[in-house]
Amino acid sequence: MEAFGGNVTVSVLIVIIAVSVFIAFSFHSGKRKNKEIFTGIFKELVTVFKPDEQIFTNIGGVVGHHGTFSFNERGSVSRIDVTLTLLPRQAPLYMPISKLLMRYDRLFISVYMRYPPPGEGHIIERGYTGFRGPTITNISRLRQTEFKWGELEFLFYYEQDRMMDQFEMLIASLQDPGPIKHIAIVPDQRRGYIFMGLQKEPIEAYLAPVYDWLFHVFEPYE
Repeated sequence: MEAFGGNVTVSVLIVIIAVSVFIAFSFHSGKRKNKEIFTGIFKELVTVFKPDEQIFTNIGGVVGHHGTFSFNERGSVSRIDVTLTLLPRQAPLYMPISKLLMRYDRLFISVYMRYPPPGEGHIIERGYTGFRGPTITNISRLRQTEFKWGELEFLFYYEQDRMMDQFEMLIASLQDPGPIKHIAIVPDQRRGYIFMGLQKEPIEAYLAPVYDWLFHVFEPYE
């Protein structure tokens, strides 16, 4: 019995050591992976936005980062705020739960413009409207329709017909939404909002057309 008990103790000890090594390895490799993602994403953002200055701030260890992009010249854009939320790859025991809740890395972009838009509008991927999806404050006064963008179904909420024309212009210029889940035009804040669920593809090819499109939406109009 003593020998049996000793073997069990040794086996448990080996399992504990193996788990500890796995957690330690995953912690360092996960931190490294998140750093690579963070660095790559913000390089792409700088390429698209072409700011005069940018400030990056860590807001949540290796899973949360914030960026502020500013522009010296008085152009259409006054400021861009970005929040990047990454999966906790450094925490292997929590990663499956986070993957279930978050599903993917997330990028939130707020583009503050100097001119007001012609009205409010939102396009939202239908799959993103469920659990922990967006909340539209003025949804009761917005009209709604549905459309297919690439291979995905989207909901479109709009205030005026000319906002529909603006969004149709965007969809015509970008055949595939890629990681884009939600685009919003918020008149009272003079803000364009973009939410992207990051997966494998680079974001520049999808973000650049949307960013260029915002200049048409927020340009001075009569």
